[in-house]
Amino acid sequence: QRVHDNWALFFAQQLAMERKSPLVVLFCLIPQFLGATLRQYGFMLRGLEDVEKTLNKKNIPFILLKGDPGHEIGSCAKKLKAAALVTDFNPLRIKKAWNRDVAKGVDVNFYEVDAHNIVPCWIASPKQEYAAYTIRPKIRRLLPEFLEDFPRIKKHPYSLNRKSQPIDWKKLPSFLKIDKRVTEVTWLKPGEGAAGRALRLFTEKKISSYDTLRNDPTKEGQSDLSPYLHFGNLSAQRVALEARASRASLQNKEAFLEELIIRRELSDNYCYYNDNYDRFEGFPSWAQTTLKKHRKDRRLYLYTLDRFEEAATDDLLWNAAQQEMLTRGKMHGYIRMYWAKKILEWTNSPEEALEIAIYLNDRYELDGRDPNGYTGVAWSIGGVHDRAWGERPVFGKVRYMSAAGCRGKFDVKKYITGFTPAV
Repeated sequence: QRVHDNWALFFAQQLAMERKSPLVVLFCLIPQFLGATLRQYGFMLRGLEDVEKTLNKKNIPFILLKGDPGHEIGSCAKKLKAAALVTDFNPLRIKKAWNRDVAKGVDVNFYEVDAHNIVPCWIASPKQEYAAYTIRPKIRRLLPEFLEDFPRIKKHPYSLNRKSQPIDWKKLPSFLKIDKRVTEVTWLKPGEGAAGRALRLFTEKKISSYDTLRNDPTKEGQSDLSPYLHFGNLSAQRVALEARASRASLQNKEAFLEELIIRRELSDNYCYYNDNYDRFEGFPSWAQTTLKKHRKDRRLYLYTLDRFEEAATDDLLWNAAQQEMLTRGKMHGYIRMYWAKKILEWTNSPEEALEIAIYLNDRYELDGRDPNGYTGVAWSIGGVHDRAWGERPVFGKVRYMSAAGCRGKFDVKKYITGFTPAV
């Protein structure tokens, strides 16, 4: 959902220029998507409004479709008599299903371009990788080929012989069948321009202390770029190029690029090659075995979804983490691991824990419904990309985290104070 630094759009323009043909961008808006609320839809729509304005300056019409993408995109392509169709890459099941449906309904070349990753997912590895250490050398070997600067999108010289319908962006929320009680956040502005400013802030001010502060949720040490990466307002490749060019130390650069490239592309790899990425069956066999063994272990606490959602557990640190997500649409990466693992500890089964964690993450997080989110929850609850640890109740051999361990990492009291509502 951006115009610049977009390999899919650049490739589409190349095809159009070769054919001396108009170039059109389609976006299909569906009324409900994987539990997304007004918080996520509002952020996305305001970003898309910026995309439309920028494309208009490039003589590239932007057409907003409504309904089932599998049907609407193919139908529109036929009406436009499109010579080719290009889509960007997303490893989630629903996007792959849309692509299959579109492919059945068109009889032109249909291309998929991975503008989401730096090394395209299927080129980085032909199979599901076990952990970061197995995919890291593969990606590093390929980075010199793929980590290059972008060509620019030109003003398109061939115009479409029909006017696209004007989009009334303010009326679109009425089309959506979503929960509007989860309100938009105000601390983060959407769109490609805002994403660029956030990137400059990070590379000029924050990356120089990234390795020191990134695991401390009481500090402003993280990049805050994940919502922009999730919605496609910002290219991971552009972020990597700017991070490498920054004045930060090699240690800080490498720590950040490990998260941005290796860990992020590992998440795409997991979701692309494992259709059970959000299910118990997607966990590695050792984790399934150990969690089944401890399925009937006594839990110190058992909470309902409502108690979790209302941040009403007996753990003040967990409640503060949930409050951060409720109010900001974001949770610090380190504390999100603790948050998810405690849901496993306080529910009747790993299946229930997984369902609750995904529901809350996708409902409130700006970057929910993302490979990083599904993989992070699967790591926390099901040992994905991790190894077996010492056996203990409930968790079995899945890695355990405690409030005491967090106190050794950061000022827990300060964090709790920052996200505890006044009575």
